[in-house]
Amino acid sequence: MLTDPRTGHPRPHPAASGGPGTAESPDTAVAAARRALPAWSGLTARERARRLLRFAATLEDTAGEYAAAERAGTGKPFADAAAEVAQCADLIRFYAGAARTDLAPSGGHRLPGRESWVRWEPLGVVAAVVPWNYPLLMAVWRFAPALAAGNTVVVKPAETTPDSAVLAARHAHEELGPGVLTALPGGRETGRRLVGHEGVDAVAFTGSRAGGLDVAARAGVRRVSLELGGNCPALVLPDAPEYTWERLAAACVYNAGQSCAAPARVLTPRSCYERTVTGLAGVLAARRAGADFGPLNNPEQLKRFDGLLAASRAGVRHVAPVAPAEDERDGYWRPATLLADLPDDDPAVCEEVFGPVLTVQAVPDAEAEEALVRAANGMPHALAASVWGSAVPAVLRLAGALDAGEVWVNCHLEQTAELPHGGRRQSGQGTDLSVLALAEYQRPKTVTVALE
Repeated sequence: MLTDPRTGHPRPHPAASGGPGTAESPDTAVAAARRALPAWSGLTARERARRLLRFAATLEDTAGEYAAAERAGTGKPFADAAAEVAQCADLIRFYAGAARTDLAPSGGHRLPGRESWVRWEPLGVVAAVVPWNYPLLMAVWRFAPALAAGNTVVVKPAETTPDSAVLAARHAHEELGPGVLTALPGGRETGRRLVGHEGVDAVAFTGSRAGGLDVAARAGVRRVSLELGGNCPALVLPDAPEYTWERLAAACVYNAGQSCAAPARVLTPRSCYERTVTGLAGVLAARRAGADFGPLNNPEQLKRFDGLLAASRAGVRHVAPVAPAEDERDGYWRPATLLADLPDDDPAVCEEVFGPVLTVQAVPDAEAEEALVRAANGMPHALAASVWGSAVPAVLRLAGALDAGEVWVNCHLEQTAELPHGGRRQSGQGTDLSVLALAEYQRPKTVTVALE
């Protein structure tokens, strides 16, 4: 049973009546993808790009339908859902063009009497298992480069948010061809069966560390791309601009804090600690769940969020008001919260809360830069981070010292198709976005021809 996160009430399942592009089992989904693979991979890059551009245009033409589908499963504000749909269309267009560029190593006369070149070939059938926080966007991050590279894709959406994947698969059936992109709704067991299916050639997974470890074990020696969360630090220096608090708060509550790259742990020298706590508490107090951002996604996430905050030993708590509509009071709303005066091993610090929460910790003023880097890099996750300050040498030193795949300076959670995104250490491996993501879904083949 699906529920509406804004109300907590049951809602219809979008795949209840089936439809083009949607499969009922991993076997039928993989079989459809396998049948479609020769024709799709056999197209020239130009023809694949032409079809992907048509797909992007269809997505834009029905943007309202997609935004409604996103909102049904996530409860996020309509404006946020519409903006994410626009990003998805842009990403598909980006990869339609990127696939036509030549990224291969140069060929030529490399051996005596021989001529060589390198072909980039698709991996085959890709299983993309995507989460509930950005159902369409995370699916597009995975399937757009995979399709552009000539693979066929089976998308397994999260159990609570199948709506936009089912819609995208229906439109892909019309614009790209049957089996090129297939949606496979279902629960965790469906995902496990898909990942372990012998007909799958590669797996792209976005989700928790525990889920990523399970995927890696089931995938064996096949290609795996993993994005496994962030618990991201934000380093605030004493000369941080006044807009720091507003921008950090906006990034914290966007999508109710349910973003892998959202700021989570604010670290600052002791001399700046009170200013940081006061500044962030003030702006977070004005961010109201229900009026300014959406709910948490599901009861399981709600329980986890509540458990982490209940277990926190924070001595200072600033909790913003909640303002849902009258008919949405049973939804999964949780307030923007600031936690301070907490120990280094506090659960809210060590675990990725994945909600509208910021923790604030102080480091000693002596050798503050080194202390900030130690604290920031001291957690197992290494996805993203930000640095806030006015002195260019200091912020650039810190940006270079942070162990993270993506670092922002005086901003946070800002991304575009052209710039790569990916984790390190326990945040996974592999690349989303940019032309580098194409290599996740291709493999090189060297061809050498004897001329004599």
